[in-house]
Amino acid sequence: MKKAGYKKKIIAACEQAGTYRPFFDEPINQLAEIMELRETAMKQFKKSGSKSVIMKSTPAGAVPIKNPELSLIDSLTKTALSYWRDLGLTPSGLKKIDEKSMKQKKKSVLAEALNGF
Repeated sequence: MKKAGYKKKIIAACEQAGTYRPFFDEPINQLAEIMELRETAMKQFKKSGSKSVIMKSTPAGAVPIKNPELSLIDSLTKTALSYWRDLGLTPSGLKKIDEKSMKQKKKSVLAEALNGF
């Protein structure tokens, strides 16, 4: 999926969760780009055999290492998760946003007095 497709899906998810705000468009763009990169990395990882450990040649011989493609996927996934959380699209992220919006703002004594009129 391309960045534009991810952007539409993210905005729809935010709207469904009730967390979409126009000023979230830039983080949404960034998340859509991260998701596109992650998908590309995942395709490459699968194309190369989906091996989580590969052998790396060194002067002393071959040594097993974590596949760099898998490391990239892990990194992009963690980054995307932080964006999802900040947009209120995870249970903890939504709870945090809801708690902030549910807290009543303190009214000043003057505002209380003016409401009485």
